[in-house]
Formats: sequence, structure tokens, C-alpha cells
Amino acid sequence: MRLVETVTFGGSGLNRAAQLRTDPDRASELEKSSRARGLPVWRGKPLFAGEARDRAGWLALDHGIFRHASETPVFLGLDGNNPRYCLDVSPWVPDSPPNAIGAFVDPSEQVHPDLGNGFAFVDLRHGMTRLTARDAELAATAKALLGWHGKHRFCPRCGAPTTMAVGGWQRDCGDCEATHFPRTDPVVIMLVNHGNSLLVGRSHAWPDGLYSLLAGFVEPGETIEAAARREVFEEAGVKVGAVRYLSSQPWPFPASLMIGCQCHALGNRLRIDRTELEDAIWVTREGMMEVIAGKSGRLKPARQGSIARFLIENWLADRLD
Repeated sequence: MRLVETVTFGGSGLNRAAQLRTDPDRASELEKSSRARGLPVWRGKPLFAGEARDRAGWLALDHGIFRHASETPVFLGLDGNNPRYCLDVSPWVPDSPPNAIGAFVDPSEQVHPDLGNGFAFVDLRHGMTRLTARDAELAATAKALLGWHGKHRFCPRCGAPTTMAVGGWQRDCGDCEATHFPRTDPVVIMLVNHGNSLLVGRSHAWPDGLYSLLAGFVEPGETIEAAARREVFEEAGVKVGAVRYLSSQPWPFPASLMIGCQCHALGNRLRIDRTELEDAIWVTREGMMEVIAGKSGRLKPARQGSIARFLIENWLADRLD
């Protein structure tokens, strides 16, 4: 597929410098460097900078905001020669905590008193399309890693507390000596077409009118192709023939890898599983162009920055081959 790595969170070529995670001396030297910068993340929301909130809010590692962090910096990699880290500052409590955190759309911003209005914590889904490819990849990595750390402070094998190790890419249990590593959940997302029409559906919790591509988690012992066929049949009752890979997208909400596939439907009759979907419909290419242009009176398009929107727009532009 053309332009495959231009999807949001992909293609920046970040040097993750994994070899430095296990080199304590070099790691310590990098962390003390004047070029080192850290990205604060508050309750899953990275710090954004600028009036337009179009940059990641990188700060010196000795900045006062990091007093809220309960663990050491997580090493994200090298941006050129500049070491990049992230820290979870969720213990900070703003004067007026928002009630939209975790919602499908969270437009709220939180400004820390040490920073002022030039910086704010912003929902990554809300601001991801404003970031450069490099900042987007770093912010996505930071959000996913810190989310994993927050959920693995105790050993799943024995229940004892775990500690961060290897630059934040491992957690160790001091009791049973188990080691634990960040997990990524594979999810198939399907661009299902039948002739000139595309299959889209909507979840019960989505905003009114929003339709997107069908998707679902890959099950143990299952191939990507089998998962795509199973999910489309389970949710919409449509049998799928040929399946081919198109593109992927890291999706740190909380820790998925979206695997985009094109699926050719063997028929267009729908049998919707209403526990999985509120609705599913076929939309013609011409109809989808109206949806993307915001001219449909009924349907709203998939979120900007999502792989669903990326695949749909490339299908409309005939750029899948």
C-alpha cells in the first residue's frame, strides 16, 4: 500500500536505542545530559505546548513538575542526539478535576500552576493530528508504556510489588524473581468492500451518527486473516473471502496495534449482532465521499488520525495498491 507509514503515530523513524537500556553507565550519562528532556503524562494525557497545542511539551528532567512522579524516568529513545524520556505525574490533583477523562471525546485541558497557559495536558486522541510524526510517536510510546507501568505495580505471578528496570522497559519482582515486559494487543481492523460499497458500523457508546470500520482483537492461536474473517462474520454476518494486509498503527488506548486489512465480501446481506454493534450499513464510494466531506445529513466519519480514517481516505483515492 502506498503511503503506508504516513498513518498517525507511524513512520517517524525514532531511534529507540534499545542497547542503551541495559548499559547503566551510558544510561546514567544520558539522563544527566543537558540535552535530555522528559514528557510529563497526567492520567494518560501527555503535555502539549504552544498556543495551538501543536507540540509535545518537553521539559528538562529537573523541572519542578516531575516532583509528582513516583518512579524514575522511562527512556523512550534518541531524537537525533537528544535523549527523550517520559514520567507519570498523575498524583498531581488540579483545582478542578475534569469529568471527561476516558470519554470518547475529551476536549478538556489541565494547566499545571508551574507551567502556565503555554502548556496543557491534552487527550492524545484530541490532539494527535497536530503533532509532528516524531512527537506523535514519542507521545504514543509514552502513553502506552506509562499505562502499562500503572497496571503492573504488582507481580501477576505472586502478587508482590514490582520495580521498574531496564530503562522502564521491564518490571522485576523481588520475591519470585519474575520479569515482566510491556504488552501490545493485536487488533484487526477491516476495510470490507463489496463491489463499489464499503461496510461500516457503529458501537453503542459512540457519538450519534459516527460510523467506522469493523474491528476486533486477535484471539490466541489465530492468524490475522482468520481473525478478520471471524470478526466480520460475528459482528455483521458477512462472509469474507480474500484478506490482505494494508497498514498498521500503534494505538495507545490503552495498548493496541491496529492491523489494517482489506477484505472482499462474498455477499452483502447483513445479520448484525446487536450486542456487538448498534448498527452496520453498506455505503457506496460516492456516499462515503459525502461523509468524509461532512455533507452527509446522517453519517459522521471515523476520527481524524485513526487508521480507519486513513484506510477509508486511501480507498477513496484509489491508493491501496
